[in-house]
Amino acid sequence: MRKLYVFLTLMIAAITLAAQPQGYYNGTEGLTGNSLKAALHNIIKNDDHVSYSGLWSAYQQTDRKPNGKVWDIYSDVPNGTPPYQFNFGSDQCGSYSGEGDCYNREHLWAQSWSNNDGTNKTDLHHVYPTDGYVNNRRGNYAFGEVSGASWTSSNGSKLGNNKISGFNGTVFEPIDEYKGDVARALLYVSVRYYQEDNSWGSSDMTNKSVIKDWALNMLLRWHEEDPVDDKEISRNNAVYNIQGNRNPFVDYPEFADRIWDPYWSVEENEFTVLVNVWPNPTTSTVNIKGENLDAVYMYNSMGQLVLTLDVTDNDEQTSIDLSGFNSGIYFMNVVSTNGNSVLKKVVVQ
Repeated sequence: MRKLYVFLTLMIAAITLAAQPQGYYNGTEGLTGNSLKAALHNIIKNDDHVSYSGLWSAYQQTDRKPNGKVWDIYSDVPNGTPPYQFNFGSDQCGSYSGEGDCYNREHLWAQSWSNNDGTNKTDLHHVYPTDGYVNNRRGNYAFGEVSGASWTSSNGSKLGNNKISGFNGTVFEPIDEYKGDVARALLYVSVRYYQEDNSWGSSDMTNKSVIKDWALNMLLRWHEEDPVDDKEISRNNAVYNIQGNRNPFVDYPEFADRIWDPYWSVEENEFTVLVNVWPNPTTSTVNIKGENLDAVYMYNSMGQLVLTLDVTDNDEQTSIDLSGFNSGIYFMNVVSTNGNSVLKKVVVQ
């Protein structure tokens, strides 16, 4: 049942990705590590940021809830009733003395981490509208996972000592439903300003535009545990319409693994399935290589089985010819010799 749920969730998210411009990520095929990081940087670097005051009006396009209120990740309660909501314009900060007074402009990648040099000050992909008081409590603390909260917001965001190995200072922890959003925004900044960070400083979480190992491992986990949803896809499209670039990790979540962890792993029943799938997106052929592999099943976006392949040699890569496939999104279920599996989204262009 769990695998079916993951499969259906990926299908829904993938179908929603249809708004992405065709060919935007051309040139990324087969790349991993810093080569892919550099290629994505070159694709997304030609952006046109709004002014700092222009963020207020931009938010009306990027962060509007279905009910017309401001979508504030520090006060929102998904599938529940938030303690308060903000109106665009009239509830802009301003002064505040507590939660719910007003919303302001939150830099997920704190400005001080880049020495306030202004390069990313108005980049909508990481500058979100949030409760001013909660934003102030977060300050420029690293994001992390709290052990023993010293302060908790109305929606459950926390401030306290970090429990992640590698850093034991004060961190800010958003609620689980927005951890993936935060992770993908920070991964975006690391790639967008790659090698444009000569004047940047360091923080508990970052060194110039590089995310420190303890934080990177946590963010990659958040990225997997809180996958892309419709809210994030819609925001990515709206930001693209305003400043002309996209967040690659919203469009293709697998880019994160291809840059920072070329092998994809899922642990179940104390057994690990490891598989690398490339190039992805592809125009004709996709390659797979991994450990303990047995078979591959591919499904189209309607859930129909379109290919079955036995994998008999784990020491060599297996190439799968997709040249006869229509352009679109497919799902590759790679099954191990122990019966466990990894579900991978494959895009055919």
